[in-house]
Amino acid sequence: MSLPELPRNSSRQEMRKALIRLRMEMHRQEIRHEAGQVLQPLQRMRGMTQNLQDGFGIKHAPLWGIAAVTLLGFLTGKGAKGGGVGGLSRLVRLGTALGPLIRLVMQSANKR
Repeated sequence: MSLPELPRNSSRQEMRKALIRLRMEMHRQEIRHEAGQVLQPLQRMRGMTQNLQDGFGIKHAPLWGIAAVTLLGFLTGKGAKGGGVGGLSRLVRLGTALGPLIRLVMQSANKR
C-alpha cells in the first residue's frame, strides 16, 4: 500500500479525500485478507488432490474411481432372477460398461 503524496499547503478538502482513499485501501486489504483466509481450506484441498494424483501417476483418477465402483457393482450385484444365462449377460454388460475405460488405458499406455 503506497501512501499518497500530499503537498505542504494542501487544503482541508484534499486532506479529507486522501484520508478517505487511505480508508478505502485499508478496507480493500482487509477484504483481500479475509477472502484468502476463507478460501485457504479449499486451496489446501485442491493442492492435496493434485499432489495425490501426481504422486501416484494417476492422470484420470475420477474415471478410475467410476470404473472401480462399476466393477464392484457388477461383481457383487444380484443378477435378474429368471434369466438362465445370468453369468454371460453380466460379463457382456461389464464389457460394454468398461470398454471406453479400457480403450483409454490402452491409448495412454501406447503414448508412453
